[in-house]
Amino acid sequence: MNKKGQVWAYAMMLSLTIVVLALALAPAGQSVIDDTLNATVGDTLGLDCANVNISNFQKGTCVIADFSSAYFFGGLIFIGLAVLTARITLGGGQ
Repeated sequence: MNKKGQVWAYAMMLSLTIVVLALALAPAGQSVIDDTLNATVGDTLGLDCANVNISNFQKGTCVIADFSSAYFFGGLIFIGLAVLTARITLGGGQ
């Protein structure tokens, strides 16, 4: 296999690894976000986002925490696909 084929295969493996890790970590990350958004129970500290009598600052924190999982895991999947696309379109080796 020439250098171009090796680099393309490496880029495919790297991008698939990033995508698989993002998908594998998504349920654990979502459970952490869910614990953060819920009320404080026992040892877990939460924001109590379901309460209507919270301040605007706490509402903003709830919205940011709610979107953070989509941004983080979507970003990881995007990076994995960007590595693969960049190697295919720009070429790998010389």
